[in-house]
Amino acid sequence: MTKPTIYLASASPRRRELLGQIGVPIELVRCEIDESPLPGEQALPYVSRLARAKAQAGVATYRREGREPRLLLAADTTVALDGLILGKPESPEDAVAMLMRLSGSCHQVLTGVALTDGERTETAVSTSQVRFRDLAEAEIRAYVASGEPMDKAGSYGAQGLGAILIADLQGSFSGVVGLPLCETAELLRRFDYPLL
Repeated sequence: MTKPTIYLASASPRRRELLGQIGVPIELVRCEIDESPLPGEQALPYVSRLARAKAQAGVATYRREGREPRLLLAADTTVALDGLILGKPESPEDAVAMLMRLSGSCHQVLTGVALTDGERTETAVSTSQVRFRDLAEAEIRAYVASGEPMDKAGSYGAQGLGAILIADLQGSFSGVVGLPLCETAELLRRFDYPLL
């Protein structure tokens, strides 16, 4: 069965790979939004708001470009530690500081997903608990020097070298990577998308 192509409003190669894993063909759509948290905003409403905003921006883009209407998926992932949102690092030193904070502690990884047909938008949020082992500063600096942390929320990638930092993960591994497949599949089913 040939599945319908959907738009993906994300530059993340990890999200592309995860959608490929469940056989969903995609076409990329650019969307640029301000990802700054609102004053006092907590992580769960933050990722939900950004996923929805990215979906709306993606729809505006494909309409402006004259592309055919289809389902569009957008997502946002963030790390939260003691209520503090840890986004993508602004510099290598920022990445080191984040990882020092995460060392030996439990944190949450939240991924908001939004799916829209251009009129109706449905959202879901996946929350996972991740515990890092105790990390030596030299180890953190070596990891940051690898370059992997620089485009990732919380300054690490669970699907790459960052996996060696994780002592325990409870929840959705694909959600920690950037797209919770169970929640994504449920959203697709709500729009009658044929997964199997």
